[in-house]
Amino acid sequence: QVQLVESGGGLVQAGGSLRLSCTASAYTFSTSAMGWFRQAPGKEREFVAAIDWNKGHTYYADHVKGRFTLSLDNAKKTIYLQMNSLIPEDTAVYYCTADHGVTPQAMGVMGYGAYEYDLWGQGTQVTVSS
Repeated sequence: QVQLVESGGGLVQAGGSLRLSCTASAYTFSTSAMGWFRQAPGKEREFVAAIDWNKGHTYYADHVKGRFTLSLDNAKKTIYLQMNSLIPEDTAVYYCTADHGVTPQAMGVMGYGAYEYDLWGQGTQVTVSS
């Protein structure tokens, strides 16, 4: 069974940067879209960014546009979330997801809860100190 494995979380000061990675564990892997959601303590899980696995098109939540960049390496079955200009409000557990039936924009519009995505990672903690 395919698993999504996240890495790259940690503690950083406000204004700093982190890069998250999400790798599919299967020998062969194909999907439609992969993306990131995040969940802060006491809050609902929210969409961050998503990418088209085949075309590389991206879609971002308004609150990360201009600060976060999502990219992919098909050969490595990995997506990368480069997070710059981090602020304390970015503190959350970041979850990677993949689905064969949605576009990145649909992932962003539907968000979490309205649709059952195929795969989820275990989450990685990002903490931004002020």
